[in-house]
Amino acid sequence: MRRPVAVFALFLLLAGAGGAAESPPAAADEEMFFKSLEAAAKALEQYGAPDDEALLARVNAIGYRVARQTGFDKYPFSFYLINLPEPNAFALPGGQIFITRGMLDIGLSDDALAALLGHEIGHVVREHGVRMQRRATLLNILSQAVLVGVMLQANRSGPDVPAVPDPYGLERRSRGGDLVQGAYAASMIVGELLLRSYSREFEDEADEEGQRMAAAAGFDPEGTRKLMEQLASRLPQSREYGYWRTHPFFDDRVNAARARGVELRRLEPGPDGEFRQRNQARLLALAASPKATPEVLGLVKQAALSAWPVGPPAEELRRERLHARRDAELEKPRLARRYGEVVAAYTQQHGLVASLTPDSPFLAEIEREREALEREAAEVYPQALEVWKSGVYELPFLETFLANYPGAEVSPAVALTLGEAYGRLGRQTEAVAKLLRARELAAGQEIANRAGELLARLVPRLDRLAALGELTGEEVEPELRAAAESRLDELAGSYADIADGAEYLRRFPSARLEAKVRERLDLLAMNLYGEVVLYQGIGDSLRALDRIQKILAHAPASPAADRLREKIVIDS
Repeated sequence: MRRPVAVFALFLLLAGAGGAAESPPAAADEEMFFKSLEAAAKALEQYGAPDDEALLARVNAIGYRVARQTGFDKYPFSFYLINLPEPNAFALPGGQIFITRGMLDIGLSDDALAALLGHEIGHVVREHGVRMQRRATLLNILSQAVLVGVMLQANRSGPDVPAVPDPYGLERRSRGGDLVQGAYAASMIVGELLLRSYSREFEDEADEEGQRMAAAAGFDPEGTRKLMEQLASRLPQSREYGYWRTHPFFDDRVNAARARGVELRRLEPGPDGEFRQRNQARLLALAASPKATPEVLGLVKQAALSAWPVGPPAEELRRERLHARRDAELEKPRLARRYGEVVAAYTQQHGLVASLTPDSPFLAEIEREREALEREAAEVYPQALEVWKSGVYELPFLETFLANYPGAEVSPAVALTLGEAYGRLGRQTEAVAKLLRARELAAGQEIANRAGELLARLVPRLDRLAALGELTGEEVEPELRAAAESRLDELAGSYADIADGAEYLRRFPSARLEAKVRERLDLLAMNLYGEVVLYQGIGDSLRALDRIQKILAHAPASPAADRLREKIVIDS
């Protein structure tokens, strides 16, 4: 599977101005590149990434304009989105730069986003990640943590096994605790990389470097000051939140940015196509490296596609991604295949390619394969309909039916049945979503009235914040919305499940009750921290690790998470 990637990488390196002899190596230090990439993979595994190709394209377009000004060629740059609600950004030593959904949700202008990306690029260019010994040690530990599940499994066999990181001083031979401990190790390391601050000297260097590069790339040098002032206006309640946490000395930095902005001149941006293509070629060469494990290979290829989304290499990457998704679905039994989701992926890629290269022959290939999937789905429909009519089915079948045939005459009834079933099972958020879907599909029909009645009866019994949040949108009628908001008011300061609060904040980051829900989240995290101390004291490592994992997974920016990080002991 890697052979085409290597061919395209070689093609681009030879095609670039100056020839292959003048091209930089794929990475100055492949080990450091892949260690950083493993950290990136752990971050995305833990928190996920927003499915927003347009937003990712915007970040890459601005990021590469700025990165082109660096003259830095030790590592190719790559840009990723991460699904964290806190406004934050961070860079890894191997050139991977992350922007959180929370940062992009505050509505940054292009100039402010260029300043932010320039700051993180500055950390890479000045090599702060390897000059800071603690950060370098964390990346070394990550190499072990990637295998932590295997190591912990081996611990059951006897004492002669490799050592694993034990930063909290916990005994790791607890019976049955492998999965919890593996999740904890990933969370700890990702949290460290996300939220540990650099020194004041390094932050000042990154500010200066980023502001200079953004201006050279054609962005307003006032973007740095505007970024910081925008953060201040959006987040006045706490300077211990998100970007404030990792970037201290805020007032001094605003003043310094203002002073530099007067001296810097905004230059005319030059073309960046060649730079992006060469960056793509280096990423594809790294994708062909033996060090590119399956866990990180997808991230390298995603970055290569984002680096330059047109031309033969990009089309090969799109083709590979579509075929992998299609083939995985076609391996399932016919009635279990989610044709609708695969067709939607083809439609999305068709739209993207058409907008970038409307004369590409690849468009016809996408269209042919999409039509073949649609024909196959239509052929399966009679059999699926018979199963529905028989009344003998499981919930996954109904979910698949609804995904494949949303326009079918029976789909509103399918959605209603799913909503009722999830309600009986206590899966509240899914129940609400399906009942709302039934009303949408059956507008003006009796099924819509039935779904509305079920929702009205369900609201007083709901205790999941995310489920109630679904009922506060503008499309919900005023009476039902008012009832849901009243119930949310009751629960926002008293809910019991930390995962529930985290899910609500992830899905509704700017909701009216955001501050109250977050305050309760921090309290629940601190209660869990107290349990960590208790269980450590009595030697119950498994329960202590379980609480640590919950804090770092659901409340990584909480005071409790800070206390855990303060307890970390790292052996160099």
